[in-house]
Amino acid sequence: MARAAGSEVAAAVADAHRREWAFVLAATVRVAGDIDAAEEAVQDAYASALSTWGGNGIPRNPGAWLTVTARRRALDMRRRAATAQRALPKLLGREDDDGGGPEGDDIPDDRLRLIFTCCHPALPFEARVALTLRLLCGLSTAEVARAFLVPEATMAARITRAKKKITAAHIPYRVPSSDELHERVDGVLSVVYLVYTTGHTAPSGADLMRRDLAERGVELARLLRALLPADPDVAGLLALVLLTEARRDARVDGNQDLVLLENQDRSAWDRHAVTEGVALLREALASRPPGRFALMAAIAAVHDESGSWSGTDWQEILGLYDLLMERWPSPVVRLNRAIALGFAVGPAEGLAELDALGAEPQLARYPYLAAARGDFLVRLGRPAEARVAFEEALILTDNEAEQRFLRSRLGGVGGVGGVGG
Repeated sequence: MARAAGSEVAAAVADAHRREWAFVLAATVRVAGDIDAAEEAVQDAYASALSTWGGNGIPRNPGAWLTVTARRRALDMRRRAATAQRALPKLLGREDDDGGGPEGDDIPDDRLRLIFTCCHPALPFEARVALTLRLLCGLSTAEVARAFLVPEATMAARITRAKKKITAAHIPYRVPSSDELHERVDGVLSVVYLVYTTGHTAPSGADLMRRDLAERGVELARLLRALLPADPDVAGLLALVLLTEARRDARVDGNQDLVLLENQDRSAWDRHAVTEGVALLREALASRPPGRFALMAAIAAVHDESGSWSGTDWQEILGLYDLLMERWPSPVVRLNRAIALGFAVGPAEGLAELDALGAEPQLARYPYLAAARGDFLVRLGRPAEARVAFEEALILTDNEAEQRFLRSRLGGVGGVGGVGG
């Protein structure tokens, strides 16, 4: 291998961190027997790459190089602290510990083990999300904290508690048995979907989207698809994120201001993503009854395959929301169904449904309820009431792009808008 320039090495290490982190960490946990020790060994391997690849050249398979280096480091750590290590509870049971040889490991299975460990139902949901971002995506604790609007110290404590829970509760580092796999997969998909949606519309900040988080969500969905190719719910989730992500570039204009779905340039939608998403959707819908992610993907597909806003089949969307309410009843689904009803039947009917949701505790601080009410009130020619609704939505919104959009609605409340993208 030829020597490499410092900038070339830094770029290669950064790329390997993004692409290979989960691969390397998952393989190393089996050797280390402890998540913290595995993380330390992997971080050492990446640091070693920065100092080694410049002189020896960038390896043809960076992931394999990093995995071998990290596992050797983990074995060395165990040898040096053998007495203390024997006193620590292990993630691995005897039936799972194959002695730590890298040649005999099924690496994809190791990544699957790591996913199910991070998303174990014994952990609080917010801890599952934090661990997934930290361990599967390789985000720093500070980056995870920024993603969910909490102080770094709070997130660090949350991640530490989750790791201690894994050890104290003897949560196994394994793929669930076949009789519990389906139930556990749904929990994993919920975590991945939250990662994606947090990036799709950022809770706060100057930009509408956190593209880095959205891309992490897509990557995790693709990883699950590679590891569980026969699972229809996994296919449904990947279809949903692809069909949603297809509209990404049209969601903001040149000033990074929000563009409603009604006004988006559909020629800017990613047709390759739509084609892939629809193919996955067909596969997911072949399972009966269809899962919640497949139904949400079907709704997204109706939008993506419509040639224009006026040509959108709102009756089909309404029917899909009816099915989704049966499969996954929730106030947010009911809210989206009310919006679909307003476009399928009329704004008065949609507004009545939205007003009936006003007492839902889960929606008390949900800005999209007030914004949707404002839109239907504008369509019904009730501008004074619309202003009140938009002002309420503005108070509840922390994303600056959404705030700018709501101010524009307030400035021209006689106009008509639609739904987001």
